[in-house]
Amino acid sequence: MSNLEQVIGEAGDIVALLRNQQTGPNAYPGVPAEYSNWREEQWAWQHGAVLFNQSYHMVDLAIEGPDAFALLNYLGVNSFKGFTVDKAKQWVPVTPEGYVIGDGILFYLAENAFSLVGRAPCIEWIEYHVATGKWDVTLDRDERTAMRSDGKRKNYRFQVQGPDAFKVMNNAVGGEVPQLKFFNMTTLQIAGKNVRALRHGMAGQPGYELFGPWEDYQAVHSALVEAGAPVGMKLVGGRTYSSNTLESGWIPSPLPAVYTGESLKAYREWLPATSYEAKASIGGSFVGASIEDYYLTPWDLGYGPFVKFDHDFIGREALEKKAEGPHRRKVTLALDNEDVLRVMSSMFSKGDRAKFMEFPSAVYSMHPYDSVLVDGQTVGLSTWIGYSWNEGRMLTLAMVDERYAEPGTEVTLLWGEPDSGTRKPTVERHVQTEIKATVSPVPYSEVARDAYAESWRTKQPA
Repeated sequence: MSNLEQVIGEAGDIVALLRNQQTGPNAYPGVPAEYSNWREEQWAWQHGAVLFNQSYHMVDLAIEGPDAFALLNYLGVNSFKGFTVDKAKQWVPVTPEGYVIGDGILFYLAENAFSLVGRAPCIEWIEYHVATGKWDVTLDRDERTAMRSDGKRKNYRFQVQGPDAFKVMNNAVGGEVPQLKFFNMTTLQIAGKNVRALRHGMAGQPGYELFGPWEDYQAVHSALVEAGAPVGMKLVGGRTYSSNTLESGWIPSPLPAVYTGESLKAYREWLPATSYEAKASIGGSFVGASIEDYYLTPWDLGYGPFVKFDHDFIGREALEKKAEGPHRRKVTLALDNEDVLRVMSSMFSKGDRAKFMEFPSAVYSMHPYDSVLVDGQTVGLSTWIGYSWNEGRMLTLAMVDERYAEPGTEVTLLWGEPDSGTRKPTVERHVQTEIKATVSPVPYSEVARDAYAESWRTKQPA
């Protein structure tokens, strides 16, 4: 087999294939699992400052040429009106049927020059259209560390986040950093190096994302660590990193909706059998009748405000039909403490045991899909689960039918896979169990809801 279409044809049942894939959850290589311990690392992003090192786990695609702007505008649901150099946006492409392929942060670096940073699906969607279309564009893919052997990247990428982030940044630049609007960029001098800086808030707190050429990695990293020392800045390890999204509200893991449909057959034939899509794993209690039951719309993910019909783009006609809804709404589920304790206590018996919950992230596949129930009926999907030391709760990011989306609504999370579990190496034999949960706002963090005042994250109904 040489391509995704052949993989699907050979498997027959694509749901069973992906649910039993041998690929574990996404890795966060290049940094220790913990620099101190995950509890203090989580605590610091709400009460002090943290340094995220994002230099290793995401793909970075450079997109340059006279047609770069038009290409990205045509492939994304986002409006490009007012999108100029030194701005960035959360870029979302969809299929012709209007389902999300992925998302990434699109940086407008210079005239005719962009960088897209994120998971592979949306990167490959661009590569396919450049390879098969007539766009006057050149691409340069900087692969993530887990998929390469030299250990190096073309660019480093750090984030300084937390209520003390600006103190750290002021120390690093030896003065006052500019007060930029969210998702605006500038260039700073740190340790004598030019550093591109994006006003960002990965952990739901104010901060900056910083990036530059790999040869400047050590100088800039050392300078940031030194600048953070006076405020006790914590370095965040790989074990802690993926749990920050529970408080900030970004769902990292939509399954790319490319496995079916005649309109995407040529794309599946272009994607190799070793591609992200061919190796992706699905975990959780939800078992769809078809793979299309896992496809998500922009509204499911809280990206409804991004969809603008001011330009022609792939999927526009389908989204125009879906725009009026009904839509599922993104929410946070706060799991019942007593029920979580019951799940944990089953580890201390020799009888039936519930699916193990790892801390702080309990995600055990690339794409978690757990059923959210009311009276035994599925009313939504949970897609990311973990523990917040700051909130003292086990939380999940979910999307539920509109009638169940009001904060305070009682629902149930079905935890664990049916029939004792799939063949994924991260799944031990277990029994399913129900966990009571309360629908809560997204972002869950009150600070994040306030800090993202001008952001898409606060445009979700509370």
